[in-house]
Amino acid sequence: MSSEPNDLVKVCVELPHHWWLKGESFWAQPLGNDRYRLENVPFCAYDLNFGDVVLATADSEELKPEIRAVVERSGHQTLRISFGDQLSREAQEPIIAALQALGGELERANGQFLAIDIPPGVSVDALRDALDEQVDAGTLEYETCEARVPGSFDAAP
Repeated sequence: MSSEPNDLVKVCVELPHHWWLKGESFWAQPLGNDRYRLENVPFCAYDLNFGDVVLATADSEELKPEIRAVVERSGHQTLRISFGDQLSREAQEPIIAALQALGGELERANGQFLAIDIPPGVSVDALRDALDEQVDAGTLEYETCEARVPGSFDAAP
């Protein structure tokens, strides 16, 4: 999923209200004029997706550029899933394989938390139906990643 960081740089976003992390960094392809294409799936930020082109500027030369706005949407969407602590990686594999068969591309944050990139043309509804079945079975929870606060990439306070 992620590009190799050969000519990529890090950009970041502050998330003071997020339940897990207070900020997130992304590998990004510099496009010039303070614009960058995100090259990995967001694990915490809302309203950002793989491939989106963002405007990012640094407050000083020592700091990473901070994402200020989305300039161009990639058409990708993001879902995030959290497996219960009782579900081993081995037990997660058939669920992950089923989601991949529906076109979702997954990245792990850790043993229980994953982000799903949904490329353009892949059915979000089919993936959500499969996830809803797993929620009903008690194996996982998931969230959509649209904006929670207008004009922000953060969770609601």
